[in-house]
Amino acid sequence: MGMMGYYVLVGAIALVSSLVSGQLKRKFKKYSRVQLRNGMSGAEIAEKMLADHGIRDVEVISTAGQLTDHYNPVNKTVNLSEAVYNQRNAAAAAVAAHECGHAVQHAQAYQWLTMRSKLVPLVSITSGMSQWLVFGGIALMVANALGGIGYWVALAGLIMMAFATLFSFVTLPVEYDASNRALAWLKSKHIVTPEEYEGSKDALKWAARTYLVAAIGALASLIYWGLQVFARQD
Repeated sequence: MGMMGYYVLVGAIALVSSLVSGQLKRKFKKYSRVQLRNGMSGAEIAEKMLADHGIRDVEVISTAGQLTDHYNPVNKTVNLSEAVYNQRNAAAAAVAAHECGHAVQHAQAYQWLTMRSKLVPLVSITSGMSQWLVFGGIALMVANALGGIGYWVALAGLIMMAFATLFSFVTLPVEYDASNRALAWLKSKHIVTPEEYEGSKDALKWAARTYLVAAIGALASLIYWGLQVFARQD
């Protein structure tokens, strides 16, 4: 599997990724038109979910951009994009509750979130370097330069890549669990009607699929480069 194979792999992953994110945007647009019967905004839903779980030290704030919603465990804030924060629809309810799901995970020391948080500093330092080390190492191996150091350089890059891949797989249970917590709460507290619930569930299902595609892509890339390095070592 030469360089051509790699371009095919990257192209295929990019295509699937753009199809999934395109579908996610369409779903959010669709469920943004399903107005909540209870008239609660995303911010109000977030505040209520935190209160219902006895969480008093997390702040709900509005953040610029689209699909920029996230929970920040460092300063304990649920950051909702302007549309989610202000709007009163099934998509906003899903996202607001999902992000609060992460706050609940944090409060309850959910093991996968704890593991993910520990990987964040490591991955943020190494992720930009890993591919360059692999490229550089392979180039040195091909040139047979510097007495075999190329293999070790490439191996260091692969180890960094492996941490990034592990990170994207650890992210999966964190995301799926936050959605499950969100949906269970929306249902049990009758925040949404059955029709609104189905919309929220569908929107979160497509959001989770973006993480799944990213994880599969990271693993495929790691396997490809691993094969390239170890094939040249023999």
